[in-house]
Amino acid sequence: MAAGSLFLLTEAAAIAGAILYRPLLGAADGRLAQGADTRALLGALCEVVLVVAVAGTGAALFPVLRRHGEGLALGYAFGRLLEAAVIALGIVAVLTLVTLRRDAGAAGADAALVAVHDWTFLLGPNIALGLNTVLLAYIAYRARLVPRFIAVLGLVGGPLICASAVAVMFGAYAQLSVAGAAAALPVFAWELALAGRLIVRGFGPGSAAASRADGDAAVAAIAVKG
Repeated sequence: MAAGSLFLLTEAAAIAGAILYRPLLGAADGRLAQGADTRALLGALCEVVLVVAVAGTGAALFPVLRRHGEGLALGYAFGRLLEAAVIALGIVAVLTLVTLRRDAGAAGADAALVAVHDWTFLLGPNIALGLNTVLLAYIAYRARLVPRFIAVLGLVGGPLICASAVAVMFGAYAQLSVAGAAAALPVFAWELALAGRLIVRGFGPGSAAASRADGDAAVAAIAVKG
């Protein structure tokens, strides 16, 4: 349930943060509209919540995932930490941009910081997210931790959002475009479906079987020592 709540929190914080600070990135001639700096700071706070929630999903899922492969579980946990770190770098760019735009005459630095944010947005919530999605969906599919259709959403959505990020990187289309949004939909659906499943029912029989196996092994070890 905790992991499901954290997945929902990542979606809510990411959407709220982007809505709040996005106008700052496109401000004409470095001018801030009334209250834009306050909204951007609130957006940055939402992104801080996002960072904590992203890292938290890796920590919350690790005890379950390690029963199905410790290496894969560690990879997912560290992958989520990497994703959180890249998002944090983007937050620093936004906060620095707020400071500079409060001080007139920093247009060149403005453009550089907007570029830093845009690249971190591409590398973190797209490429890193896609790779983490594939890893978690693969474990969930192989161990039957969730219904197959949910795992397939992740297995399809992860590579798709990575491919979309590469297309954006090479100028095929803008990240905030119809094509970019369409490529992100399967991952969005995967996270919502996974969160709902974890909150309502938890992981499937594969997780329970692993837990029983761990318990039986522990009992056997105690019996041998006794």
